[in-house]
Amino acid sequence: MKKKSYFSFFAVFLAAMLLLAGCFGGEEASKSGDGDSGKKKEENAGPKVLHLNNTEEPGALHPGKAQGTHDSWILEGTFEGLTKKTPEGKIVDGMAKEGWEISEDGKTYTFHLKDDIKWSNGDPVTAGDFEYAWKYALNPNTAADYAYQLYYLEGGEEYNSADIKKLSADELKALEDKVGVKALDDKTLEVKLKEGTPYFIDLTSFYTYYPVNKKVQEATPKWYTEADTFVSNGPFKLTEWKHKESLKLEKNENYYDKDKIKLDEVDFAVIDNESTAYQMYQNGELDMVYPLPQDVLPTLDGKKEYHNGPDLSTYYYNLNTKVKPLNNVKVRKAISMAIDRKSIVENVAQGGQQPAYSVVPPGIPEGDNGDYQENGGDLFKEDLKGAKALLEEGLKEEGMDKMPKFSILYNTNEGHKKIAEAVQAMLKENLGIEVQLENVEFQVKLDREKAGEYQMSRAGWVGDYVDPMTFMDLWVTDGAYNDADWSNKEYDQLIKTAKTSMDTETRMKAMHDAEKILMDEMPIVPIYFYTKPYVLKENVKGFFTPINRYPQYIYADIEK
Repeated sequence: MKKKSYFSFFAVFLAAMLLLAGCFGGEEASKSGDGDSGKKKEENAGPKVLHLNNTEEPGALHPGKAQGTHDSWILEGTFEGLTKKTPEGKIVDGMAKEGWEISEDGKTYTFHLKDDIKWSNGDPVTAGDFEYAWKYALNPNTAADYAYQLYYLEGGEEYNSADIKKLSADELKALEDKVGVKALDDKTLEVKLKEGTPYFIDLTSFYTYYPVNKKVQEATPKWYTEADTFVSNGPFKLTEWKHKESLKLEKNENYYDKDKIKLDEVDFAVIDNESTAYQMYQNGELDMVYPLPQDVLPTLDGKKEYHNGPDLSTYYYNLNTKVKPLNNVKVRKAISMAIDRKSIVENVAQGGQQPAYSVVPPGIPEGDNGDYQENGGDLFKEDLKGAKALLEEGLKEEGMDKMPKFSILYNTNEGHKKIAEAVQAMLKENLGIEVQLENVEFQVKLDREKAGEYQMSRAGWVGDYVDPMTFMDLWVTDGAYNDADWSNKEYDQLIKTAKTSMDTETRMKAMHDAEKILMDEMPIVPIYFYTKPYVLKENVKGFFTPINRYPQYIYADIEK
């Protein structure tokens, strides 16, 4: 925060003389009109504008439709849920007042909203806006990829899974009415869960649980696609969106906690090239860059502007289990066992990442029994001799004598390209497999994965909440993000056990057992556990980095 200084009359006089001599490069020095004050007025430094880079054009700036960090980084600044996270990672009251009520069985939550909360257009934020938003995301007509995050609600899965081709409007409405979220009045929201969920309060800070202005949504269904119709309830509001070029957020004067927001504006440049973004940072056009080009990471160590820390996320590849011979588990395991992860993190990624021999990253406590990932340990090993043998056996089982040429699909990004090139070279050298690379825009990659139009694709997952389940339920049969299209009944049952038990030991054992099955069948190939390396100008203060979020700019300040 900028400090206000006081100077003696002599200091003011000297400053004025230096100004006349041009020593202040044009800055104005103020002086009292009658000469008797001796105090220098605080300079008007102009608005505080933070310049950031968003790596992709947002796919959907709508809480119920968003599905990636290219959406969520902006949503986290423009919206707020019932709860929010502090810089220390603690869950605190957001739109809801502190002191929500939880029933003895852990299935019913009652939230009381704050009195002075408003949308950016001045409308009051109501409990009905939360009910509407959650049911909107669950509505099968919305086709929200993240609807499953609301399956914890009583009736949520049944509503979202309804066959809209077979149900009448009245039948669909009856299912909607059974969903366990209801506005008892404008300030009281009642939530009923199918089962007690230990991490539910954490979920209420996640963007799928943000409210939506019901009146705006019904009057302007595409409100979230342009700045002039955008309405939000968070610290900032979207005021300009030049598609595929830039976005501008301005401080939301209707935000109840606006006095804690120091920035006047946050400008996002849409830049998918990390080297270009870093060059703009060096030129003073950006104040912070994340992610960074891999080749500059070794040069930044020890510099004050360089920051790095843990990240609750995993870098991996999907293997399309419906494409021959990737339908064969031996072929899939052979590919995984032939990749040298240590070489990738040390020579390509270079950001202090940890090679991944499991799916769930470090940083999630297993109750009072240490770290979940450390307790589980490595669930497979690299083994070139074993990989060659498995590949030969798997191909023979599929009636093939040679691995056909296939492609690795990745979203356009220099870092992803270099990792894919490394994997390409390893599979060629170690297994004699010919692999070609194919890069596309991020949204195109997501669409093709959903359609099953790929063989092997680059993927990454950031934990939505701090519990192993945020990773483990990705690969249940027909899961929204099960892009490998893999299915295992025992796995599904273990995940169900972990979701419906309130006993920590039972939950964690079920997830460990499920993770072993996943790694034994290898529909995905873990590469490494991410870190969070970024550069930030030294005069920018107040950034914080939750373990499962991008670096947060909400409480940032710029010292002139």
